[in-house]
Amino acid sequence: MGGPRRVANDPLRKQRILDATLTVIAEQGVHRTTHRRIADQAGVPLGSLTYHFESLGAILEQAFELLAASMSERYHTALTGAPDRLAACDAVTDLICGDEYATNQELTIIHEMYAYANHNPAVADACRRWMGRSRDSLAVHFTPRACRAIDALIEGWPMHQAWEREPLDRALVRATVLAIAEQVR
Repeated sequence: MGGPRRVANDPLRKQRILDATLTVIAEQGVHRTTHRRIADQAGVPLGSLTYHFESLGAILEQAFELLAASMSERYHTALTGAPDRLAACDAVTDLICGDEYATNQELTIIHEMYAYANHNPAVADACRRWMGRSRDSLAVHFTPRACRAIDALIEGWPMHQAWEREPLDRALVRATVLAIAEQVR
């Protein structure tokens, strides 16, 4: 017989660390993200990071995977909730033009994720899985070729917008999405 079973004092600590990692990445960039900054942001002892994760790279990989999963879920909900292709075009327009897809902080993290993925195979795989889930959600209403084009719009237009700092022309976005949906087979 063993001794009394130990119960974690803080069962949500690992999640808090991952959430804190995303905040630090948004504020500092991946290149300035450290164990200490993450621990301070999460409000946990520094040793908690090495207890839950084998390295800083592992923390970053899991945090980016968490972001991708969260973004995919929003994307999936918006698209599968559309009853037909026209409503799906409206949902895509909302994803591109509104805060439903990504906040400014999330867009910053996505930029960091893509840059980090160039040098980290695990994060590159997470990006590919994210693209696959996105296209699966689009496939409910659009052809495979249209899914690819629309997915690129959903990713790219908000990124361009982050640099342009001007309001998107919602009518132009909708017309573009509709044109792809109608013409790309």
